[in-house]
Amino acid sequence: MEFVTDLFEYFVNHWDHLLMLTVDHIIMVVSGIGLALIVGIPLGIISAKNKVLARIILSVANFIQVFPSIALLGLLMVFFGLGFKTVVVGLFLYSLLPIISNTYVGLREVDESISEAGKGLGMTVTQLLFKVQLPLSLPFLLAGVRIAAVIAVGVATLAPFIGGDGLGKDIVAGINTRQDVKIYGGAIVAALLAILVDVTLGQAQKRTEQRNA
Repeated sequence: MEFVTDLFEYFVNHWDHLLMLTVDHIIMVVSGIGLALIVGIPLGIISAKNKVLARIILSVANFIQVFPSIALLGLLMVFFGLGFKTVVVGLFLYSLLPIISNTYVGLREVDESISEAGKGLGMTVTQLLFKVQLPLSLPFLLAGVRIAAVIAVGVATLAPFIGGDGLGKDIVAGINTRQDVKIYGGAIVAALLAILVDVTLGQAQKRTEQRNA
């Protein structure tokens, strides 16, 4: 009971500090996922159009995904140094697989008759892609972004180990100083952020599914 009281007091007395760390955390996550969307969606489109390239692209993305996060961040640190840039590159790489694979699956799931109808109306390949196929595959893409975002929120807590900021800063500081309140403070806010991201993107995904139904 005493620990719960201490934790509550920590939140009340350090809310501005936690808010600043949360903002830093969100910036890292959004930057990493933003880059993954810019690269991952085109790779998913290429994979959907070419079976040979699909095997190569998805295999590479799978390999990156199974690489231990702390090891990947440590390796990236050698090339990019300490700090924000390395964390963002790591989050970008970890976000690629769900975005590529879900874009690929979404495009493959589009009914062939709908694509044929578009061709019959005189649509070019580009028009068909952007006006028909991608909008219909949007629920799958949002599911990929949802998975990537939740993973990124978790991986971003490792940022302090390579000179980054975010909610992991409190967790690491708590471990180093043996202050459980700091550890739980950072961990609880990170968990709540992950839940909020999951629920928000889940609702967006449901709305697109209803619109396409």
